[in-house]
Amino acid sequence: MLWRDLTKIILIFSLFIFSACEKNIFKSSEVSATTLRDVPALKLNFRYEADVPTPTIAEKTELVEQKNTAIQADFDQNRPLDVLEKTLSSPDKQRSLAIYRKPEDHPSEFRLDMYAADGKLLKNITPNGLAVHFQDSIIWSPDGNNIAFVGMIRVNPANQQPIVADAPIPLDLETANSNLDVNANINSNIDANVNSNVAPKTENGKAVLTLRTEQLYTCNREGNELKILTQNDGLIYFYFVWSPDSLALVALAATWKEWQIGQLQADRNGEIFIPSGRPRVVEKNGRVRILDDNVTKVHPVWSPDSSKIALAFDKDIRINDAIGNSPTQASIPLKNKLLESSEVYEEFVKRTEAGENVTIDVVKNSNSNSGVRTLPAEDSLVSFNPISELQWTNDNLLYLQTAFIKDYKESANNTRSFLRWHRLALSPQSVSY
Repeated sequence: MLWRDLTKIILIFSLFIFSACEKNIFKSSEVSATTLRDVPALKLNFRYEADVPTPTIAEKTELVEQKNTAIQADFDQNRPLDVLEKTLSSPDKQRSLAIYRKPEDHPSEFRLDMYAADGKLLKNITPNGLAVHFQDSIIWSPDGNNIAFVGMIRVNPANQQPIVADAPIPLDLETANSNLDVNANINSNIDANVNSNVAPKTENGKAVLTLRTEQLYTCNREGNELKILTQNDGLIYFYFVWSPDSLALVALAATWKEWQIGQLQADRNGEIFIPSGRPRVVEKNGRVRILDDNVTKVHPVWSPDSSKIALAFDKDIRINDAIGNSPTQASIPLKNKLLESSEVYEEFVKRTEAGENVTIDVVKNSNSNSGVRTLPAEDSLVSFNPISELQWTNDNLLYLQTAFIKDYKESANNTRSFLRWHRLALSPQSVSY
C-alpha cells in the first residue's frame, strides 16, 4: 500500500516537472510589445493608407505676439534706439523673449533679452560678440525651461561683412560645384583658429564660444546658462525642433559650400532659396549624432513619445531611434505605393469630373479586382510627387504629404498643386523569447 502511494506521488511529481519544462523550454512564447517606445525602429510593422483626410495638428506650445505691449513700453522709455522685432512667450506665459536689434547691427542679425510677463527686464542673454540668426527658428522647449536658437560671431560693424576672410563666396555656380566638399563635418575653407575673437563674454564674465557659421545655442528660462551645443565651424544649422520631452533637438545642417551653391541655384532660377541639410540629433549636453548622410528639405518630426524621429527623402521614409544605446533605422521605400495610389487618385478625379458618383475606395477596389496590373509610368501621373511634409500625430500614425511645390521670388508664379495626405499606421512586431 505504501509502495503504491509512493509510486503515485513520484508519477504526479514527474508530470509536474515535465509540464513545467515543456512550457518554459520546449515551447517558445510570444510576447508583444505594448508601446511603440518599446520597439526598435527596425522592428516596426507599417500599413500604407493613401489619400486620407488632413491630419489634425496640435496647437504649438509657444505663443508669438506681434509685440508684447509691456516690453514695447520698456523699449520706448528706456532703450529708444533699440528696435524690438518681436517677442516670444514661454508655454506658461510667465516669460517672454525679446528679439531686437541695435542701430549698428546688420539687418539679419539679432540680440536676445529675457523679460517677465509684466515687462520687467530679467537678463541680457546674448553678449555683444554673438549674433542671433534665423529669428523665426527660435523656439521654447515644450516644458518652458529652455530656449534654443542659432548664433554665430557678429559681423564687423565697420563694413557689415561676416568675418570669413579666408572663405570667399564662389563667383559662379560652376566654380562652386568644382570646389564642393560634401563631407558633413569638414569644410577645409573655414579654419576656426583664424579668428581670434571667438569668446565674447556675458555679463558675469563667462566666455561664450562663437564660430563663423551658424551653431545651436541654448539658455534657460531666466536667461542664464547660455551655452553652445554644436561646435562645427563650416556647418550651418538652419532648422531644429525640441523633442516632446524637452531633452533633445533634431536639426538640419548644411555645409557652408552646400549653402552657397543652393543659393546660387535658387537665384539662377528665380526661386526662393529653401536649404537642404543632413539630419542630426543634438542632446542638451552637446552630444551630436548624424541620423542620415542624405540631404533633405523636409523637416524631421518626433514621435509623440520622443522615442523616434521620422525623416523624408524624396519618396522614402526613414524612422530612427532617438533613444537607447544601439539605435536602429528603418527604411520604408514608398515609390511603388505612391505610384499605385496616384494612378487610383487620378482615375478617381477623372471619373468624378465625368459625373460618376464614385469614391476613391470604389476605384481602388475595381482596379485591384481587374487582374494582373503593372506599375504605371512615372511621367504619366501629374499627382506623383515627392514627400513635402511630415506630421506624427500619435505614436502609431505618421502622416506624409506629397505635393508639387515651387516658390518663386515673384509670388505670382508660385505653384502648389496636388497636395495629398497619406499615412503609415505603425505597429510593433511580436518578439519571440
